[in-house]
Amino acid sequence: MLTEASLSIWGWGSLGIVLFLVTFGPFVIYLAFYILCFVGGGFVVTLLFGKTNSEKYLEQCEHSFLPPTATGVPKCLEEMKREARTIKIDRRLTGANIIDEPLQQVIQFSLRDYVQYWYYTLSDDESFLLEIRQTLQNALIQFATRSKEIDWQPYFTTRIVDDFGTHLRVFRKAQQKITEKDDQVKGTAEDLVDTFFEVEVEMEKEVCRDLICTSPKDEEGFLRDLCEVLLYLLLPPGDFQNKIMRYFVREILARGILLPLINQLSDPDYINQYFIWMIRDSNCNYEAFMNIIKLSDNIGELEAVRDKAAEELQYLRSLDTAGDDINTIKNQINSLLFVKKVCDSRIQRLQSGKEINTVKLAANFGKLCTVPLDSILVDNVALQFFMDYMQQTGGQAHLFFWMTVEGYRVTAQQQLEVLLSRQKDGKHQTNQTKGLLRAAAVGIYEQYLSEKASPRVTVDDYLVAKLADTLNHEDPTPEIFDDIQRKVYDLMLRDERFYPSFRQNALYVRMLAELDMLKDPSFRGSDDGDGESFNGSPTGSINLSLDDLSNVSSDDSVQLHAYISDTGVCNDHGKTYALYAITVHRRNLNSEEMWKTYRRYSDFHDFHMRITEQFENLSSILKLPGKKTFNNMDRDFLEKRKKDLNAYLQLLLTPEMMKASPALAHYVYDFLENKAYSKGKGDFARKMDTFVNPLRNSMRNVSNAVKSLPDSLAEGMTKMSDNMGKMSEKLGQDIKQSFFKVPPLIPKADSDPEHCRVSAQLDDNVDDNIPLRVMLLLMDEVFDLKERNQWLRRNIKNLLQQVIRATYGDTINRKIVDHVDWMTSPEQVADSVKRFRDAFWPNGILAETVPCRDKAIRMRTRIAGKTKLFAIMPDELKHIIGAETTRKGILRVFEMFQHNQLNRRMVYVFLEGFLETLFPQYKFRELFKKLHSRSKQMQKYKQKLQTTQAPSLQKR
Repeated sequence: MLTEASLSIWGWGSLGIVLFLVTFGPFVIYLAFYILCFVGGGFVVTLLFGKTNSEKYLEQCEHSFLPPTATGVPKCLEEMKREARTIKIDRRLTGANIIDEPLQQVIQFSLRDYVQYWYYTLSDDESFLLEIRQTLQNALIQFATRSKEIDWQPYFTTRIVDDFGTHLRVFRKAQQKITEKDDQVKGTAEDLVDTFFEVEVEMEKEVCRDLICTSPKDEEGFLRDLCEVLLYLLLPPGDFQNKIMRYFVREILARGILLPLINQLSDPDYINQYFIWMIRDSNCNYEAFMNIIKLSDNIGELEAVRDKAAEELQYLRSLDTAGDDINTIKNQINSLLFVKKVCDSRIQRLQSGKEINTVKLAANFGKLCTVPLDSILVDNVALQFFMDYMQQTGGQAHLFFWMTVEGYRVTAQQQLEVLLSRQKDGKHQTNQTKGLLRAAAVGIYEQYLSEKASPRVTVDDYLVAKLADTLNHEDPTPEIFDDIQRKVYDLMLRDERFYPSFRQNALYVRMLAELDMLKDPSFRGSDDGDGESFNGSPTGSINLSLDDLSNVSSDDSVQLHAYISDTGVCNDHGKTYALYAITVHRRNLNSEEMWKTYRRYSDFHDFHMRITEQFENLSSILKLPGKKTFNNMDRDFLEKRKKDLNAYLQLLLTPEMMKASPALAHYVYDFLENKAYSKGKGDFARKMDTFVNPLRNSMRNVSNAVKSLPDSLAEGMTKMSDNMGKMSEKLGQDIKQSFFKVPPLIPKADSDPEHCRVSAQLDDNVDDNIPLRVMLLLMDEVFDLKERNQWLRRNIKNLLQQVIRATYGDTINRKIVDHVDWMTSPEQVADSVKRFRDAFWPNGILAETVPCRDKAIRMRTRIAGKTKLFAIMPDELKHIIGAETTRKGILRVFEMFQHNQLNRRMVYVFLEGFLETLFPQYKFRELFKKLHSRSKQMQKYKQKLQTTQAPSLQKR
């Protein structure tokens, strides 16, 4: 069907064409072609005309109604081809050229090493770098302007000290918590860090910095957020809205400057090196070094020192020497062997867990140094322990009465001396002084001796009646209480409840430790087979311990001989003195040893006073050659003294003398050991008189000074002295309150004072005296005085207060203010910027990352740092607060700096305080609370609070 239809269509079509051609002819083809061309041409003309008109119309519409279109890539290329406009950079930043110059170098180096090295791979255009530079400069200009408007004195003298003291308090509390958790198992460094931040959140209550100190990722985030806030405050709005520019500057500040700086400042090894550099002028002595090794509880430190000693031994033994050099090298080898053996013994003891407590050893030993009662009563350190004991036994009233009478006598003598001097000068004096003395005497009587006194001092009734009659009918004198005071002293001395029992109490042993009158445990170990002595010290008797004394004194087979072999004159920092070389021989059944030690005449003098105090029978037998003030460096005199001292030694070392006083061997061995002689015990005996009533001497000096002053000044000084009379009336009450009712120093907080910031504990009467504030804060926290006898702390505070305010207060205040001004002066700021520049870009080149030093080197640096700190600690401080407390305080501070996370926390605390001071009008404290809100310890603390408060809320 389809095929037939297709054939019919083609057939009819062909027939139509044939008929058309037959009818019209060939002309019709040309006609059709002409018509087709006409129609096509008209269509083309119409199309071209319409397109042109349409474009013109659209252009008009675009300029009239539509917004401008984007220029696109061609426009960008066209702009880039144009000549770049110059950006003028003003190099002035702070207004001080000496600061601006190094600051510009820091900016240049920062851009070069953190931006240019990758930016030039993308483009050669300088405008972007110039804009970043301009942005940094704008921030620095705003920072400098704001810094000039701030008074930095409170920050440097108060805020930093408060932050450091609080940090130390948190560390001390963390150590105590670790100790309380388990006395048998020593906590690790990680446990200490965790406990530290637990204590921090308990103390701060709103902030804990554990996250930024332990997590590098969170720390970087914190610094970025902080830098963004600072840029918002310092940059113009236009620059801050430029996100690309802001992010570049933020990263440079956070990761290029702040983070490396914080890493360096919080590195324990860097801090230890800085300690050593700061006290580089002080010489490390042998005794301090050995004490550090004996006190070290870090096996890594001991192993590092031991390995270094072994290395030096190997080198010295490899030397080929002869003549005098061989003696020097042999002495060095002996010293190194001694150090190595001490380290081995200490490591073995720590690894075995058999650490020896010197106090416990002494308590069990029984043969202790005897400190007389009169010496205890005039020494601050000893007196606090005796006070504690008397309080335990109920005899505190007797001790307080004795002390109150001493204070009354000092004041009365001073007042009467001033009164007498004024009467001799023909000046009239009112009865005010006598009235004050009478009131003070009556107050003492009422408080300790009357029937109403509680507790009451028990003495003979006839003495009390005689005193009452004297008070009623006569003017009081400084000696009015002397008879009763002597009775009270005899009672404390002879009554078995008091001083005799105190000598058998553990508090007495602790007192001896604080007075540095105990010895450390001996360091025993096996010989290494070389037959060489250890720095000349007897094997097995190095620093004889308390339990060794009985063996030494009872061992007749040990023979000790010593003689002075040579003398010499030494000059130390301009001070000339004679030195005596003592050759010591020690023989026993198995070995014989010899060493040399060196002593000054003052060492002999201290040693002689110590043994004659402990063994009274020696004072009539041993006679030490006398002192000579002039020409004591004469050669003939030195030879004569050498002969006399030799005779003294030979008499001391006779077997009869040693047998007569068995405990004497301990003192002799200590004196003849080859080490720096410790004068602590000798000083205690020799200088004990200097502790007797120092207030009396100062009062007499004031009285003498008043006589030589003009009348106007003398009246003022006398008025001040009159006020001192009131101290007697309050002294007994103050001492009583120190023990029976110790009020909080300041009721500034309702919480436990130990769980708040240090600044909350400052006394109201401290006023604004900067030196007193600083000293009290540091002494309280470094030496933990508040944990000890409140009387001691009160005395120290009053002493510092009187000395600083009455003598040097204004001068020291002025010097501190001047020092702060000097620290913030353009010269010092410029110097700090230069040090920063030279540290990060030495010689203009970015410093390479300092490789971490070997662990052994870092451990030896720790030993060196502790040795330096021990060496510079003055003996006067030990006399005030005790040798053991001083050592613990120094080691606590040093140990605090040995933890990177804790150092970071302190750096961030200082940084936060700096920003709060720089921007007081902004709520930076609230900002830091938000930034630290993700702290894990903070969340635990809040949960704990909710759990604790839930029962109380339910009851309500």
